Amino acid sequence: MLLSSNDILQKYDELSAADFIRFVTDCYLDTLGGGLTPDNMGMLTTQQHTLLCYRYLLDEVMEGGFIQLIHNGYAGYVLMGPFPYILKKEWGMKELSQLIYNVKSEYQRHREQLECEMTDEEFMALYEQLETLNELGDDFLDDHQEVATPRVASYVAEHADSFQITE
Repeated sequence: MLLSSNDILQKYDELSAADFIRFVTDCYLDTLGGGLTPDNMGMLTTQQHTLLCYRYLLDEVMEGGFIQLIHNGYAGYVLMGPFPYILKKEWGMKELSQLIYNVKSEYQRHREQLECEMTDEEFMALYEQLETLNELGDDFLDDHQEVATPRVASYVAEHADSFQITE
């Protein structure tokens, strides 16, 4: 699916910030054939990957916190990749970047526990067992999401050429 900078700007004016981010990243996922694989990762630019990371962050943490984001397999992409660095150095979102680095630290400390096979009951128990990680999810929702989501959407609109899909 092609996505021009004009399409991006039009949707920015029409949609809420979160819906706008989902619209743009849905176009990426459509172009990728439905999801990221080792074979199609090179089809997106660093800026596009950063936006897709934010979308996964937003959707997963809103639904079930960082514990869910990690358990659903997004830790390598969101926490271990360049996402927090790009947020800080290129997108000017130092506070959110620091939160992601704090989550990364907790993830590394509890990686084995978070990534093992478990029942639904064992998964739910993680929220009590990993209180710091759970609280970081609350921090994102309470202190960051309402500011960060409009800032991300605005950044995309301001740099629409960097987020379009031309082929």
